[in-house]
Order: sequence, then structure tokens, then C-alpha cells
Amino acid sequence: MFFSTTISMALFALAASISPGPVNLVSLSATARYGVKSGLIFVTGATLGFVLLFLIIGLGLHYFIAELPWLTQGIQWLGIGFLLYLSYQLYVDTGEIKDRTKSTEPKFFTGAIMQWLNPKAWVASMSGISAYIPQAKTTDVFLFAGVYLPICWLSLTIWVMGGLVLGHYFQKPNKIRTMNKVLAILLVLSCFMIIV
Repeated sequence: MFFSTTISMALFALAASISPGPVNLVSLSATARYGVKSGLIFVTGATLGFVLLFLIIGLGLHYFIAELPWLTQGIQWLGIGFLLYLSYQLYVDTGEIKDRTKSTEPKFFTGAIMQWLNPKAWVASMSGISAYIPQAKTTDVFLFAGVYLPICWLSLTIWVMGGLVLGHYFQKPNKIRTMNKVLAILLVLSCFMIIV
């Protein structure tokens, strides 16, 4: 029973983590633009931010949210606003190599905060906890979080590797601008998918 439940949790974590979403797209873009080190720093922050969110929801916040449904909507709209801001930043980026400054590079805390404002992360946490550990026993919550941690990081790292491949192709400013505009549009579309 324990083994099959853990495998089920792992499969859920994989599906939720590797599927396209805002954090995945920023992982791809950050790596293509700033390199693997930047992408890995970002995904490490995103992974730890998600696991912390998951633990807090699992240890009781989901009961609080069930009593105050407006809170979930508020978080969702904050997240959408943040994602639209990131989309705008990507869309207007010049693609110039000389613009690759540390100040515009996504950081560890950007990844962590992005997960807290990412509706996909909230839905994945709430649905995973509801489906696999509805009683939310502390040991089960920590087990699920422990399963999620490496799977989330490795899934996002796959997107980093995709960014590495794209980064080799997109070396000229006009190609970087095109890639950024496409990724910005995809981020905006992901916002619409959240709303609908």
C-alpha cells in the first residue's frame, strides 16, 4: 500500500511539474538568454518555493482556503497580474547581448515568489493533497513533499536543458526578440487558460 501510494504521488508530481506552465516557460527563457547556471538557480528557487507552499497548504491552509473561497480568487488574480507583468518584460526585451545584465536575470527568489503567485502551483498542491492525503496527516504531507522535491526540480531542469538548446540557436538579437515574444504570448495564453 505504501509503495503504490508513493508511486502514485510520484506520477502526479511528474505530470504536474513537467507540464507546460509559467515557471516552465520562464525556466526555458532564462536559460536560453542567460545560460544554464541562471536557469538552475531559478528552478532551484521555484522548486523550494513550491515545496514550501505545498507544505503550508498540506499542514492546514487548505482548510482555511475552503472556508474563504475569495482568498483563492484573490491569489489567482495576483498571480495572473504577476504573469502578465513577466510577459510584458519578455515581450519588450531588446534581445541585445549587451543587455544581459545581472539585474534583469531571473534569480532564486524570483522562482520562489513566482510559485507563490502561480495559480498552477496552488491547483497542483490543493488537488494533490485532496486526492492523495485528504486527512493531511503531518507524516503524509512531508512524505508527499519529499517525493515532490526531486521530481519538481528534475522536471524543471528538463526545461532548462530545452533552454540550453534554444540558447545555442538564438544567438542573434533578432532571434532572441522573436523567442521572447513567442514565450511572452504563451505566458499570456497560460493566463487565459487559468481564467477559463
